[in-house]
Amino acid sequence: MEAQAQGLLETEPLQGRDEDAVTSADFSSMLSEEEKEELKAELVQLEDEITTLRQVLSAKERHLVEIKQKLGMNLMNELKQNFSKSWHDMQTTTAYKKTHETLSHAGQKATAAFSNVGTAISKKFGDMRNSPTFKSFEERVETTVTSLKTKVGGTNPNGGSFEEVLSSTAHASAQSLAGGSRRTKEEELQC
Repeated sequence: MEAQAQGLLETEPLQGRDEDAVTSADFSSMLSEEEKEELKAELVQLEDEITTLRQVLSAKERHLVEIKQKLGMNLMNELKQNFSKSWHDMQTTTAYKKTHETLSHAGQKATAAFSNVGTAISKKFGDMRNSPTFKSFEERVETTVTSLKTKVGGTNPNGGSFEEVLSSTAHASAQSLAGGSRRTKEEELQC
């Protein structure tokens, strides 16, 4: 009996071929003439109502456009309002809030990470500057600069500032060009 009950009560949805069979079935033979006439009358009435509703809708849409024109509303304003409303609606969704929180948290972590990297780099530069190798390099640069200042600007008890050395060198060059005197190769080598 269960096998027969299963055959009568299908649990699967209608397949494409089943739908085609239903739509191609001719139910008119099962209806009486009176029922057919009632259905035809109802069909005509529904079509008339649909036509009337379309006309009313069209008239209402024209009236809407007229009112909007009188109020100075245009398509751009409507688009702005729709966009603002959509943006607001989206911001109130749970998905947006969760995403915003997650990105905000990630941004805070990234900021902290960059800060830590900057601190580490500063510390490394500080350590490097205090290292014996850097100190030795710094001393050599100072010695070289002092030596250059002495050779270019002569012996100055204060050592002279870099600007003074540049200025005196430029002045000496200008005088040698203006006076027409040229240095010999030996004089140039002495500098």
